Amino acid sequence: MRPLPGRGLYAAVVLLAAGAAGAAGAAGGGNAGVAANGKIDALWEQFAGRVADIEHRLDGVLGVAVLDLSSGKQFLLRPDEIFPQASSIKITVLAELYRQSEIASSAAPGSGAGGARLADSYLVQTSDIVQDSDIMAGLTPGITRLTNRDLATMMVAVSDNAATNVLIDRVGMDRVNSMLRDQGLSHTQLRRKMMDLGAAKAGRENVSTPREMMQLLEKLYRGELLRKSSTDDFFTMLATHKDSWLPLHLPETLRIANKPGALEGVRADSGVVFLERRPYVICVMTTFLSDERAGEAVIGDISAAAYLMFERISRASEYGRVISPSNGSSR
Repeated sequence: MRPLPGRGLYAAVVLLAAGAAGAAGAAGGGNAGVAANGKIDALWEQFAGRVADIEHRLDGVLGVAVLDLSSGKQFLLRPDEIFPQASSIKITVLAELYRQSEIASSAAPGSGAGGARLADSYLVQTSDIVQDSDIMAGLTPGITRLTNRDLATMMVAVSDNAATNVLIDRVGMDRVNSMLRDQGLSHTQLRRKMMDLGAAKAGRENVSTPREMMQLLEKLYRGELLRKSSTDDFFTMLATHKDSWLPLHLPETLRIANKPGALEGVRADSGVVFLERRPYVICVMTTFLSDERAGEAVIGDISAAAYLMFERISRASEYGRVISPSNGSSR
């Protein structure tokens, strides 16, 4: 892994000033049955300082949400600012597809309950093709048949926009948004299909906040949206290998279920890192970027800083003594 930026000596001040002038902040939950541990808090403060250092060199706007799935402790930076999601919004389409398929699979045959199923067939059409449809554009219209699972795999692995648009039609944009509202995620909205420039110019952008994307992934992880078998399959799909920025400096063997997004001036990446004994959610969003490559680097560096903190905690006792060897992924 690449060396991290300086820690910053003002981490504790940053924690107190979370709501002002874009400073980083953290809010803690319980500590998994263990009494409050000031040493763990110190590690979180050091992480906050690192994020502040990373943000300082970014010419753009940064939002971050990190959740320890073991303790409930959180780090939040601009958690409720609305950011463009680009292809990260495809997480919501995937979740609704799995939700509908789960309902349909338990319904009576022919009842039409649920909606789209993973196994449903689709005949590729010439009209499907839009920009950045790297797989669909190479298929034979009117002949090639795919399942919704095939389309979902293309959507996740190579961010195929034609496959995504077909899935949006099949699951229903309104049903994706209804599911999000039902989960209390009022700022997360799927408002246009991929590459619909007219909708984008009219202000209908696909959006979320760091906190809400974190909450959606936590609900999925904890089985609050899908049954266990569907939850496991969902994260297997989302962990399909892809080009993205959260894994940039992390071990190759580590399981990461994430979806990046890229638009002009925007970079985002959200996912669950299945670190053994310490899984966590991380959502990093950037916008108003003067340099998109710098935005990608920031996502990778914040992800690396989070991993180093969680990996250290996962291997140590509450007193900080290392009691386990370096670990990899869980589940």
